[in-house]
Amino acid sequence: MSQEVEQSFKKAKEEFDKALDHLHKELSKVRTGKASTNIIEGVMVNYYGSPVPINQVANLSLGDSRTIIISPWEKKLIQEIEKAIFESNLGLTPQNDGEVIRLTIPPLTEDRRKEYVKTAKHYGEEAKVSIRSSRHKVLDTIKKEQKNGLAEDMAKRKETEIQNLVNDTIAKVDKVLEAKEKEIMTV
Repeated sequence: MSQEVEQSFKKAKEEFDKALDHLHKELSKVRTGKASTNIIEGVMVNYYGSPVPINQVANLSLGDSRTIIISPWEKKLIQEIEKAIFESNLGLTPQNDGEVIRLTIPPLTEDRRKEYVKTAKHYGEEAKVSIRSSRHKVLDTIKKEQKNGLAEDMAKRKETEIQNLVNDTIAKVDKVLEAKEKEIMTV
């Protein structure tokens, strides 16, 4: 068995896992009408002149199913955090009581829910494209090694193996998307 084929196989498996991880990360940012601190984790706050992730300057927690509570570690950061939330275009209005900031997640309309499902499906399609691209690299390596003397039956076996791995990974992507779609559409 060619060492290059094995290495490309191993690399493809890692890329499949990365694609799934990336999909999970992107889907965690898609709003579902329920509060989640993931919604604001990408917000960067100006902290003494440097942009810093919001979770490094404040404690993020949930008040209830529709409220995110942001407790800054320094009270003077409240204005900076509010400004960062407005600039992030999340469509959320911070309410500040001098101690903490509350973000109330408004209920989603049917149209917004459908829009978020489309966004989730887009992320799923990106993951599938990435997976297929990794498969293509492995198939190229197999063909190249076959020209260099790899047995044809071994090459066919490896092609089948990578295709089965791709099918399993794409099935996982579909399952994740299905669960996210159900979560988004649940009122």
